[in-house]
Amino acid sequence: MLYPLKFRPRLFHKIWGGQRIRPWYNDVPADYDNVGESWVISAVEKYPTEVANGHLAGNLLQDLISVYFDELVGGKVYERFGEKFHVLLKFIDADDDLSIQVHPNDEQAADMEQSLGKTEMWYVMPQSEPEASIIKGWTTEMNPSLIHAAIQDGSLHRHLGHYSVKAGDVALIESGSVHALKRGTVIAEIQENSDITYRLYDYNRVGNDGHQRPLMLDKALRVLNFGASKCEIRKPQPEAGQSVNLATTDYFTTNLLTFDSELERDYAPIDSFVAYMCVEGSCELEAPEADPAEQKHSLCVGEAILLPAVLNDITLRPTTPNCKLLEIYL
Repeated sequence: MLYPLKFRPRLFHKIWGGQRIRPWYNDVPADYDNVGESWVISAVEKYPTEVANGHLAGNLLQDLISVYFDELVGGKVYERFGEKFHVLLKFIDADDDLSIQVHPNDEQAADMEQSLGKTEMWYVMPQSEPEASIIKGWTTEMNPSLIHAAIQDGSLHRHLGHYSVKAGDVALIESGSVHALKRGTVIAEIQENSDITYRLYDYNRVGNDGHQRPLMLDKALRVLNFGASKCEIRKPQPEAGQSVNLATTDYFTTNLLTFDSELERDYAPIDSFVAYMCVEGSCELEAPEADPAEQKHSLCVGEAILLPAVLNDITLRPTTPNCKLLEIYL
């Protein structure tokens, strides 16, 4: 019998990472001075997450789909994606500026990398600094020649859209959009199940291996959108007990659940798995349709849990005031 699944997060040491998300996790490797990313639900081939609770502990998410099929992910999801789990959930701590980068769309990624593309959504966490900001899009029409010249003379940042953000803000980063997280920004990220990133510029930074980190300029220019654009920073104002939609794409729907008393959710109509990411406070989750030994689970900031599609009735009880969860499904 399936039940709510928690996973052992995969932590990544990054030269731009910091100390803000590190306290959320046990067993952080001693040599991880700066934890940049925590992948809390992943089926990326090189970095899969394994189940941490119940009788399925130790199994990889990808392997479970090949056993439980649509019972785990939902009929419409299985019909479209088969045995490939199609989203990747992360927390990211940018203690320094991330590279200026771009991701391909599905067609480009299939042709260039035999992979899914990457559309992603950022939710700004309360741990972000007051000066937190992001980059998205060009302020003027660009072309390959202008980009090459701007990289050479160090003026690329003048052509990029810079946006201040604060806790609770939301940005959708479509494939083809030039973008970056800036220093002091902590986010929850929902994205397609892909690890394809093309760097345009990286401040001549040296990587963990002591060598300058490589750019992928030729590939980046093949997938970039060159037109000027503005980034819509959504600033939802949820009230307790409400569900607020943050983003709806071809790959995921993300809602924000804010509650200070018991909240019931009925997922029978959506025919999809549901994942929760805890972004503020903590709560207890109860799934009465699961095995009695696995019906109740706690969820704290920095954690995620996957609800198989066969579990329709879920009760959430806050264990701190004003708990906030991201609710993700197809």
